[in-house]
Amino acid sequence: MPRSVNHVASRAKRKRILKLTRGYFGARKNVWTVAKNTWEKGLTYAYRDRKNKKRTFRALWIQRINAAARMQGISYSALMGGLNKAGIEINRKVLADLAVNNPEAFKAIVEKVK
Repeated sequence: MPRSVNHVASRAKRKRILKLTRGYFGARKNVWTVAKNTWEKGLTYAYRDRKNKKRTFRALWIQRINAAARMQGISYSALMGGLNKAGIEINRKVLADLAVNNPEAFKAIVEKVK
């Protein structure tokens, strides 16, 4: 009896991954083994960078708050410590947004801390 091979399924699997790698450079888009390795590596980068994105945004918020706080004559650490002592629960994301888009509201918060 001849060997039964499911070429339909294996070709569909290859086509699916080659479709996902469309637009990549060189052999990464059309050579099966290279495309598969590139696609798999891309998934690991995507997983890693979903975590790194949170880290990067937190650093950006801290820089923005620090810059705005120093314009008001107070350091970042003194501001955050003062917020904690005053019992003002506001996260860094909102505080950074206020510092950039609503400086008078940020100034009012700094005055409460001082």
